[in-house]
Amino acid sequence: MHTLLSILFMTVVGAVIGGLTNFIAIKMLFRPHNPIYLGSWRLPFTPGLIPRRRDELAKQLGKTVVNYLLTPEMFRKKLFTEVNRRIVEQWLNDKIKENVFTEEKTINEWIQQIGIINLPQTIEGKIDTIVVEQMNHLQHVLSTNSIEALLPESWQAKATTKIPEISRYILQKGESYFESEEGYQTIKRLIDDFLDSKGTLGGMIQMFLGDSSSLVGRVQKEMNKFFNAPGTMVLLTNLLTSEWQKLKVQSVPQLLGELDFTSTTTRIQTYVKEELQLENRMDKPLVYYWKDGAEWLAQNIVPQLIAKGFVMAEDQLEEAINRLNLQEIVREQVDSFPVEVLEDLVLGISKREFKMITLLGYVLGGVIGVIQGVIVTIF
Repeated sequence: MHTLLSILFMTVVGAVIGGLTNFIAIKMLFRPHNPIYLGSWRLPFTPGLIPRRRDELAKQLGKTVVNYLLTPEMFRKKLFTEVNRRIVEQWLNDKIKENVFTEEKTINEWIQQIGIINLPQTIEGKIDTIVVEQMNHLQHVLSTNSIEALLPESWQAKATTKIPEISRYILQKGESYFESEEGYQTIKRLIDDFLDSKGTLGGMIQMFLGDSSSLVGRVQKEMNKFFNAPGTMVLLTNLLTSEWQKLKVQSVPQLLGELDFTSTTTRIQTYVKEELQLENRMDKPLVYYWKDGAEWLAQNIVPQLIAKGFVMAEDQLEEAINRLNLQEIVREQVDSFPVEVLEDLVLGISKREFKMITLLGYVLGGVIGVIQGVIVTIF
């Protein structure tokens, strides 16, 4: 009986020692949270293992996260997939349809939303300035350059080849005119005026010749000869060629006189603004001008845009991760955790395992106590 009580006593003592040892060891992982000093001497094992090694733990955890968890390959596999590409593409198409091609917002409101105010008036002001600049430039060019310098060489060559045709046209029209009744009356009036201007001599000629109508036919005949004579054609052609050469070396103001550019500029400015009607046009939604714009973008622009964006993002992924410095972020976050929170976190996850370790301490301590009791009884 004494032997059995001894073995039982040593078993109980061994179990208590084993269990308490494991319990204290687990507690010493975190506690005490802060070092304990006796004067200037710090008690050993203070603070606990985790608080004392928290910096090293944070660094190791950061390296583990970067090297094995949040790697570029992991991001590529999770982010740049065909499914995600389609999701982003559909999201963008929906946003374009809902926000851009909507009846509820005009172009002007879109522009005002991005901070641009009075855009129609600003554009019209720019137009006025451009018109004034261009008209001043045109006035300068016309004033300082000859017609020969302004006209393209092909136009000048074309005009030169047209001079004989113009001469022939003038002679034909002249002949037709003086053969007409109007031409007849014109010749008769000229003869009458000529004879009247000669006074007595004219009166004597009229007295001998009678009515001037008898002279009109002769004059018409002579004029027909003049219009059909080859020399007349050459003469008129040479005359027009000479005048054309003189005209080419003149500037536009020399030829036409000073032009009123001020009123012309004002009219052009008014015309452009009336045609543009910017304020009225911008007071309509974008869908008014482009009804199938959302569908067109969805078919022609958005897929290429998303594909290009994915390629660019994937190319820049590793550099972006490096810039994020995830290892340092994890280290800072872990290092900034209050020890109490870290303790609750670890114990919350491993509470059952820690209890089993404590229980195992009791069991092993008890077994060791039994063995010790048996050994003591035998020897």
